[in-house]
Amino acid sequence: MEPNTPSDRLQLDYQLVCDARERGSRKAYADLMASYREPLYLLLLRMTRNTTTADDLTVETFSKAFLQLHRYAPTGSFSSWLFSIGVNTYIDYLRKRRLDTIPLSDLSHNSAGDFVEYQLPSGQPNPEETMIRMQRDESLKQIVSQLKEPYRRIIEMRFYEDLSYEEIAERLKIPLGTVKVRLSRAKALLSSIIAKKGDDL
Repeated sequence: MEPNTPSDRLQLDYQLVCDARERGSRKAYADLMASYREPLYLLLLRMTRNTTTADDLTVETFSKAFLQLHRYAPTGSFSSWLFSIGVNTYIDYLRKRRLDTIPLSDLSHNSAGDFVEYQLPSGQPNPEETMIRMQRDESLKQIVSQLKEPYRRIIEMRFYEDLSYEEIAERLKIPLGTVKVRLSRAKALLSSIIAKKGDDL
């Protein structure tokens, strides 16, 4: 049954989060992704103005969110919590590549038009943030290591080596279209593994 009010939506999302983190329900993970993948992607697309980058950051955001479900509390909507992770993921992306930022006014509303207050991370993470990031990165690497070739290698090249589609195609000596197909399949497998593992990560 579709929720009719924001309160119903909040209650349904929290139940899905509980099912995912406490029972490792694959259906709960899938339902959360089905509900918010498109609005999250559109938010990131508005910020990046690049379909490939928006798609990559969408996958990365869901990966981070699923690894941090124990931190979500129903004091706010799941969408705002998820979009905040998405914005911070985008900011990390900008820092890593030293690109120009977009005006903060563009980040003040989510794709549904609701005002969202985002906390920009500081230039230098504190010891706790550093430890959390190390643990998160290690967990993601363990997940990626479970992928079979050629999917594991193409994920490593894209996310850890930051290679473009064209660079991957050149290095693997395969057509650009094959790179896109393999990467899309690899992302789907990655999401499936994350959903299956749940709180074991």
